[in-house]
Amino acid sequence: MKLHIFGAAQTVTGSMYLLEHEGRKLLLDCGMFQGKRDETYQVNLNFPFKPAEIDAMILSHAHIDHSGNIPNLVRQGYKGWIYVTNASVDLADIMLRDSGHIQESDVKYVNKKRRQKSLPAMEPLYTQRDAIEAMPQFRSVWYKQAFEPIPGVTARLYDAGHILGSSAVALDYQENGRAKRFWFSGDIGRLDAPILQDPVMPENADTLLMECTYGDKKHEKLEDAYDEFVDAINRTARRGGKVIVPAFAVGRTQNLSYMLSEAIDNGDIADIPVVIDSPLAVNASDLYRKHTECFDDETWQYIAEHRMQGLDFENLIFTRSVDESKALNEYKGPMVIISASGMAESGRIQHHLANNIEDGRNTILIISWQAPYTLGRRLADQERKVRIFGDEYYRKAEVVTIGGLSAHAGQDLLVQYATASKDTLKQIFLVHGEEKAASALMERLAEHPELPKPAYPAKGDVFEL
Repeated sequence: MKLHIFGAAQTVTGSMYLLEHEGRKLLLDCGMFQGKRDETYQVNLNFPFKPAEIDAMILSHAHIDHSGNIPNLVRQGYKGWIYVTNASVDLADIMLRDSGHIQESDVKYVNKKRRQKSLPAMEPLYTQRDAIEAMPQFRSVWYKQAFEPIPGVTARLYDAGHILGSSAVALDYQENGRAKRFWFSGDIGRLDAPILQDPVMPENADTLLMECTYGDKKHEKLEDAYDEFVDAINRTARRGGKVIVPAFAVGRTQNLSYMLSEAIDNGDIADIPVVIDSPLAVNASDLYRKHTECFDDETWQYIAEHRMQGLDFENLIFTRSVDESKALNEYKGPMVIISASGMAESGRIQHHLANNIEDGRNTILIISWQAPYTLGRRLADQERKVRIFGDEYYRKAEVVTIGGLSAHAGQDLLVQYATASKDTLKQIFLVHGEEKAASALMERLAEHPELPKPAYPAKGDVFEL
């Protein structure tokens, strides 16, 4: 078997890997690359292979950096199945249509600027229609269900505990008369995180393709992160300000809803309005209620004790229309606004930041990893001046970063994940992480001489497994 590294290589976005086995090609993930905007368009538009030559695809989960370029893949000629968990089919449906809408809206805005400079118009990477037309190729499978994506390879998906329906991918195959197992981690969740099951550890893997997003950080305990979260909200409420939270519509928003429900129920924060201002997040929350098979025991107990879904509480407001979103600007009291996108590069969050960033009473709460060159990264870096919609704003709002709320595994769990197959591992490839994170994790893994030395491949690297 041969492994091609095509995405999330020495960076965190654009997950995409190609496996070749006995003349067949199997694609793992088809994520959207996020970075400098001009570079982003070209990278996502042009595949490093011919889509029509791919025989099958497996998707680890529905986050856009793993799934976001599927409509473009299909539009350019891919005809095979896209294997994914049941919950991820539903999530991908709403997320890819939303992404198509963003592509169309962004190009409309860009073309307005290009016309002013007498430049030719650009086409969207793909449209909502392209996203809809890709969905018939999705084929849902249950966790642990065996299937054969290409001849000679048996696949199973295991719960990754990252977002609803997220999975690791185990591939069993024969080579030179010997059974081998390839394990792709996808994005690894955290132990004892709200709502979802814990991630399943690899078993008997010969090759491990593993994310290392937080390879350099030992996450603080969720209890400590919860305290920081509560303190930031209470501090802002005492100032009469708003807490503005850029959050991924799927996963992070639902975890925050659950935490806020607990905090209000416990009396840790005042019962102030909490607004989920993202149509995608609202729809995703509905899917979380539908796919309760993914919930852990603690969530079921909480639901039973409170006779509710854990994602709802009395002062939680879901907005769908633009008018409802704009009306939030007129609200004068303390409130929490959770809005997409998580890196503040698109969506309604940009409007909320523009309207609130120059008010010192307010807080911008950063709770997830931010890609370089994004607005979210500039805010996390405490920059005083930022551009939003092309206009310059002087930041007076407090910026609070809480890394402990991440839905990704921290360094300790990544080490535990890698050593779970220490008796069988022959190769480890670290992906989906920046160099600082990968280097720190490699130092930790070097403390385990029973493990092979990890590789940190670059985009375009090819390996024999």
